[in-house]
Amino acid sequence: MKQYSYQDILNSIAPGGGSVELKNPSTGEVIAAISYDSADDVAAAVDAAATAQRSWGALTHAERCEYLVRCAEAIEDNAETLAELLSREQGKPLNGPNARFEVGACAAWLRATAAIPVEETEVVNDGDTFATLAYRPIGVVGAIGPWNWPMMITTWQVAPALRMGNGVVVKPSEYTPLSVAALVRVLNDVLPEGVLSIVVGDGAIGAELTTNPRVGKIMFTGSTATGKKIAATAAGDVKRLTLELGGNDAGIVLDDVDPRAIAEDLFWGAFINTGQTCAALKRLYVPGSIYDDVVEALAEVATAMPMGDGLDEHNVLGPLQNKAQFDIVKELVRAAVDGGARVVVGGDPDEDQPGYFYPTTLVADIAPDNPLVVKEQFGPALPIVRYDDLDWAIEQANALDFGLGGSVWSADRERAREVAARIQAGTVWINSHGGVDPRIPFGGTKGSGYGVEFGELGLKELGVAQVING
Repeated sequence: MKQYSYQDILNSIAPGGGSVELKNPSTGEVIAAISYDSADDVAAAVDAAATAQRSWGALTHAERCEYLVRCAEAIEDNAETLAELLSREQGKPLNGPNARFEVGACAAWLRATAAIPVEETEVVNDGDTFATLAYRPIGVVGAIGPWNWPMMITTWQVAPALRMGNGVVVKPSEYTPLSVAALVRVLNDVLPEGVLSIVVGDGAIGAELTTNPRVGKIMFTGSTATGKKIAATAAGDVKRLTLELGGNDAGIVLDDVDPRAIAEDLFWGAFINTGQTCAALKRLYVPGSIYDDVVEALAEVATAMPMGDGLDEHNVLGPLQNKAQFDIVKELVRAAVDGGARVVVGGDPDEDQPGYFYPTTLVADIAPDNPLVVKEQFGPALPIVRYDDLDWAIEQANALDFGLGGSVWSADRERAREVAARIQAGTVWINSHGGVDPRIPFGGTKGSGYGVEFGELGLKELGVAQVING
């Protein structure tokens, strides 16, 4: 497999001369300057994918799976280069559940996707009727990804789309195009020409992709507001959609837990990727009988986690990726303080230092209707709400128009599962939060979107069901 140095990969995806500067959110250093693609570039990429898809879709599942495994090997051969670029552009540290973890997850997801069987099945065979069900390629899939996990979520979209025989055009966030362009470059050293391509730009370029009549499906991970716009435009030519949108995941702690035993898992459920994760734990409900103990245990963990420049091997928490997100977190924490809540650790960012660093922040004694609780902060600030009635806590967990994930924390697994069944969310974890598995379906409800990713169900959403009857 071809191996790239950091400078080689950067030169290949950003040869210079562009007008859009991309900066390291830890330092403000300019990484590269790029140019956005045009509407004609989007059309050309879609046309190329449609042309390449004919021969790609004609391959067997086994042949396409072999390509996916080779793609995983190519990522592994370039893992450190990809991780360094990801850290510089997105801001996340190399270590902890961050840049190296994300690159490794890309390779693991490709292999797992290749290992899931999708076989033609007999629906009826009773002597009179014989019907089979198979899944055929859609054609061209448009994959629009976010800036928080740019490589990993792109892989979540690309791997199943390719496996099912589709051509793919990727449009990354304008905040993190280099990371995705580097990933696509490495994959295209393996894949046939044209089957996977990338277009770079802002929302206007995304709109060109979502409205192109040759695109049969859009996979989108991002905000609920943008997801609604995509759903509206997709209606014009009845495009298929998978929308993984915003979340404001609730965690409910039951009164039988040992606070210190769950504290670190609670912390990473909320603060993985410095809180910049759709399915992170964003509001925590704790019974009054152990409230102070849980807050204290969480504070001990939080103060021990180093935050700083992602290229420093010591750090496990990084900056917010962009100033707009920094400002959102700052204003929501300020609203919490104005509402009488208590900042246990964090708050009060040093805005004179370079980078968009917001301190790891725990907010206690907060009203359940405070903006920090009811709005998605998408950053390192966790509100901890006291409750005395479990039914009330469940009502609060279900009160918002989000339903991506949730969690229940208990020493009694069956009791936890009973509570979990009452939470309105696509996934509810027991004694953890936010972990995903390529074998296990994942999707949201309510304003968190629709469609399923991962596992056999996720693969089938990248195909067209065809019944042959007779």
